[in-house]
Amino acid sequence: MFKEFRNIINYRYLIYQLVLRDIKVRYKNSVLGFFWSLANPLIQVATITIVVKYIMRVDIPNYSAYLLAAFLPWQFVLNGLADSSEVLLHHRDLIKKVPFPREVLPISNVLSNLIHFLLALCILVVYLLVFWLFLHGSSLRPGFLWLPVLIILQTCLLMGIAFVICTINAFFDDTKFILNALLNIGFYLTPVMYPVELVYTKLPEAHRDWLFRLYMLSPFNTLMDAYKKLLMPPFEGSVAGNTVTSLPMDWGMFAVCAVICISVLFLGMDFFNKRKHLFAERL
Repeated sequence: MFKEFRNIINYRYLIYQLVLRDIKVRYKNSVLGFFWSLANPLIQVATITIVVKYIMRVDIPNYSAYLLAAFLPWQFVLNGLADSSEVLLHHRDLIKKVPFPREVLPISNVLSNLIHFLLALCILVVYLLVFWLFLHGSSLRPGFLWLPVLIILQTCLLMGIAFVICTINAFFDDTKFILNALLNIGFYLTPVMYPVELVYTKLPEAHRDWLFRLYMLSPFNTLMDAYKKLLMPPFEGSVAGNTVTSLPMDWGMFAVCAVICISVLFLGMDFFNKRKHLFAERL
């Protein structure tokens, strides 16, 4: 495993070039270019806010800010994993003709999506600056300092899963279709549109605590909730006729989530490395 990491470091310039190429190709014939990395999340958040807040009557103060804090990370999940399913197919000629660490392909794919995520985060940062400094006359929350940690953990998690997805897709073309279906389902099972506290209140009271911890064992659930809790203030509102009050940040579950994210990275890379010698003949 350490040998693979050393090879990746030695080929860091190749990773840089692949990331740069992906960014250029993605916006090659686009007039607005990077603007679409910012416009698409804003349009979707505005649409969801109107539907959820004004049609479904979800009464949470500054709902759009809470939604944006989780929706942008979820877009990183969606784009990073969806692109990873075909990253080996897109570089099949390179794999068949040039010797290089195959790991750089899924890594460069996730990193290119990370750049788009960071660009989109600029919207959230500006929003929070306006929200706190101008509207409330106070400084940013201390939890804002945890933002780099959240980004690093999420990137590790996505890289680990990307290793697995692109490997399986090299052998089974149906993988990308199954993945798209799972990501669509995951959006509704993950606390992006709704607060995680709503899940807590809906669980059977007798077994609520351990069922909720089981739910939060999903690193996606914990990460999306952490983005909201660390970047936004506690809230009290009503969702679907239920009074919902913010739960405190569960640092124990966050620590478990961190271990899972890092473990997934190593396990995913190991899964990839055991099968990468078959890619040339399978693609």
